[in-house]
Amino acid sequence: MKAVALTQYLPISDPESLFDIDLPQPSPRGRDLLVRVEAVSVNPVDTKVRAPKATVEPTPKVLGYDAAGIVEAVGDGVMRFKPGDTVYYAGDITRPGSNAEFQLVDERIVGHRPRTLSVAEAAALPLTTITAWEALFTRLGISRGGSHRGQSILIIGGAGGVGSIAIQLAKLAGLVVITTASRPQSQAWVMALGADHVVDYSEAMIEEMARLGFREVDFIANFNNTDAYWGVMSELIRPQGSIVGIAGNRDPLDLNVLKNKSATFVWEFMFTRSMYQTADMADQGNLLDEVAALIDAKKLRTTLGQTLSPINAANLRQAHAQVESGRTIGKLVLVGWG
Repeated sequence: MKAVALTQYLPISDPESLFDIDLPQPSPRGRDLLVRVEAVSVNPVDTKVRAPKATVEPTPKVLGYDAAGIVEAVGDGVMRFKPGDTVYYAGDITRPGSNAEFQLVDERIVGHRPRTLSVAEAAALPLTTITAWEALFTRLGISRGGSHRGQSILIIGGAGGVGSIAIQLAKLAGLVVITTASRPQSQAWVMALGADHVVDYSEAMIEEMARLGFREVDFIANFNNTDAYWGVMSELIRPQGSIVGIAGNRDPLDLNVLKNKSATFVWEFMFTRSMYQTADMADQGNLLDEVAALIDAKKLRTTLGQTLSPINAANLRQAHAQVESGRTIGKLVLVGWG
């Protein structure tokens, strides 16, 4: 099967950072699906895993953590899917990735693809959707039933993949959404997704929030740099409020700044369930099914921003470089094998 892999961790400008290769096609066992991959998207985690370091892989390593495709075959323990089903998923960071024509993935973290979306539109969704859903509803405890209606949330990094989904989910929950965006294109994007207010993260955010009437907020979801916004978040969070982050800190975080407010800080990492085979691992497949129903009911929209074709090393290197630039709006998806 065709695949894109690496053996060395190199700058993306190096042609050997990602290369085309033929690999044996795997066979499913147990609860695994064998999926024929039709489209993949590139996330910041792809670029972080691929980032330069001294490690050399003894065999080619395939990356990729978002995919949409068709079930080709199933293991003997599979209960939810059959060959021919169209699916989408974010995969498992401990296993070979989606940058291959065929991939094995545990059925518990797989969803049935939205009927109303193209394969590219579907591939844009899984990782960021799971991350946003878990961040808001699992980690922050925001009620999907509307009991937090009218409360405020600051979403830092609203124009990115996770933020673009989180804005929509927060609005469905009835929250007042304030989000960061600096460029006119990204500001227009987040407003189209339903944000109530936009603040420029390159300016004095606390003062700008105050001008909008928000000296404090009930929830903060930081989908950007944890270190850079730690002081801002501790200042803006309401007493007994909650903050979630997804980007690991480089410097020690001073939790004492949250003590007097009895404020909560919690991490979200969407690979936790598959990495540790948690008892609730199937929640991810179930939520992807629920998201598909919301999309087909026109209550959520895809966050696809740009499409490249075909799936090959040259286009994946281009996609990684664009994601690393930090200026991507929405999601970047690759479709089809050349």
